[in-house]
Amino acid sequence: MNTSVNIAGVCFKNPVTTASGTFGSGKEYSEFFDLGRLGAVTVKGVATTEWKGNNCPRIAETYGGMLNSVGLQNPGVDYFIKNDIPFLRKYDTKIIVNICGHTVSEYCEVTERLSDEDIDLFELNISCPNVSAGGITFGTDAKMAETVVSEVKKYAKKPLIVKLTPNVTDITEIARAVVSGGADAVSLINTLKGMKIDINTRKAFLANKFGGLSGPAVKPVALRMVYEVNKAVDVPIIGMGGISNTEDALEFIMAGATMISVGTANFANPYATVEIVDGIKEYMEKNNIKDLSEIRGIIE
Repeated sequence: MNTSVNIAGVCFKNPVTTASGTFGSGKEYSEFFDLGRLGAVTVKGVATTEWKGNNCPRIAETYGGMLNSVGLQNPGVDYFIKNDIPFLRKYDTKIIVNICGHTVSEYCEVTERLSDEDIDLFELNISCPNVSAGGITFGTDAKMAETVVSEVKKYAKKPLIVKLTPNVTDITEIARAVVSGGADAVSLINTLKGMKIDINTRKAFLANKFGGLSGPAVKPVALRMVYEVNKAVDVPIIGMGGISNTEDALEFIMAGATMISVGTANFANPYATVEIVDGIKEYMEKNNIKDLSEIRGIIE
């Protein structure tokens, strides 16, 4: 029985990783289980310098999930290199580094800084607002998405995954654009733009007004988008969005995902990822599946 998968020449022992922004660098979760049981740890976004994030309140519970407007708070690339890489290398797992920036040059700078470090892949977060273009999100414009990917690719000595935003009319258009720009793989979906209002104060609940919706509520949308992108481009897909258990994970694999990523579920159940690792093995044994490729993308 083979649970291993391959993305751009990198072999993972199993198809389970973590969604950036929900797992930090894994230190808190290492108190619950051995991080070496995961195919990979995808860390929180890393920028050129420390980002303070947005004002509070910046988290809100909602039906079937949560809204967050944390704002990619992170201590910056220097801290990550000094503290987080050595910590993660104590475990037998791959390291996927999510990179963020406000400009193309910031993306390129952090990529260049990390390219010679002991990591395995990059995940480019193109849901960041491009301050040079008046705040428009990189990932909502096909030409802009292709441009930032092609520029970052020049500095990336590791395979480049591009994380796609669902806040577009046609996600396959963006997927084709980033693959044209040089993406080795894509991950999707990032959060859906949402809002909550406090009827007592008669104001937006979140200080930033809008936040990213994640959790089980977004799963049907995420699953549909993974299916569509799998039909549109010929690169590996990391599927995410509301994955809480083994059944969810298998649905994404059957829709075309090579790997799956667990995010919001980690907050409610810190063992969610390893339960899914075990659950996939049990499903394969029960159904006499020798390799995950037998069920990947089987939905016509």
